[in-house]
Amino acid sequence: MKIGELAAATGTSVRLLRYYEEQGLLESYRLDSGHRRYDDGAPAVVRRIRALLDAGLPTRVIRDLQPCIRQDGTVAGCKLETLQEHLQGLDDRISALSETRTSLAGLISAAQTREPTRV
Repeated sequence: MKIGELAAATGTSVRLLRYYEEQGLLESYRLDSGHRRYDDGAPAVVRRIRALLDAGLPTRVIRDLQPCIRQDGTVAGCKLETLQEHLQGLDDRISALSETRTSLAGLISAAQTREPTRV
């Protein structure tokens, strides 16, 4: 399939497909004319890439996970530790953001109690 067909089939831009290829996430082959072609399994690969990106994983981690991705899109246990590390990182960031939000809400509350709100 041509790159435009793959883009249409997956709702992904041609530019992103080229980026995925540059990052080693998606494979293509070239015709003698130099045009890219993708095999019939490429739409499923792109959907898996999108799902992993949506889960907050960077492309370098997705590349490392690829050998452990099953046909159904789930990740085999061989990279479970990597996924757990990223989950912990997200939990840490959420906690830090929550603390930051609490501090900001306190500043706003203190400012509102000292000065009446002007309309």
